[in-house]
Amino acid sequence: MFAVIVNTVAVIIGSLIGMGLKKGIPEKVSRAILKGIGLCTIVIGIQGAIKEDNILLLIISIAVGIAIGEWINIDGNLDRFTKAIIRRISKRGTESANISQNMINAFLITSVGAMTIVGSLDAGLRHDFNMLYTKSLLDFITCIMLAAALGVGVLLSAILTFVVQAAIVLLAQYLAPFLSDGLVLELTCVGSVMIIAIGLNMLGLTKLKVLNFLPAFIIVPFAMLILRQFGF
Repeated sequence: MFAVIVNTVAVIIGSLIGMGLKKGIPEKVSRAILKGIGLCTIVIGIQGAIKEDNILLLIISIAVGIAIGEWINIDGNLDRFTKAIIRRISKRGTESANISQNMINAFLITSVGAMTIVGSLDAGLRHDFNMLYTKSLLDFITCIMLAAALGVGVLLSAILTFVVQAAIVLLAQYLAPFLSDGLVLELTCVGSVMIIAIGLNMLGLTKLKVLNFLPAFIIVPFAMLILRQFGF
């Protein structure tokens, strides 16, 4: 759990530095930085997704996962929840909406991806924290740039980052017998597709509700079992 705390602190410190720099960064530059991070995010997602060797499994997991996510309306429910919290510290509804969305975006960038999954699993299964420490450094740099462009929402995302990574570490300790190398690979590929979607949103090319993709992680092991029965 120490590595998870280190990662969370990295997000907090990076966000505070970025917020401090915001006043000295012109809005035009901030927007350009955000788009640059969006491009890098897409590259990171592609690097993880190209490891996929069972495209049918990926398609099924994403498609069914999105269907479930849309039905539950994860994005809408979490958006309303975060807005309700932030209204308590914000005087204007529009500002509340912006902070809420930025909090979700920062949470997705720091908590949905190959390094989060593999790093947390390594910490929980093998007590190997190297990947989470590496991720902490990357998140520190990323959050400086994000907070300079997006503000306090990035800082608040540290809470969700801690909860998600801590949950994966704890669950990994109990689910170790069921988490094969193949399953971890498929989970990271699904996360990489979500990373690509986040990058596209950051560039303003799409308005994908990436939170609604999250049930795909749950679908992966079931889809693997079913496809194996049919020889895929």
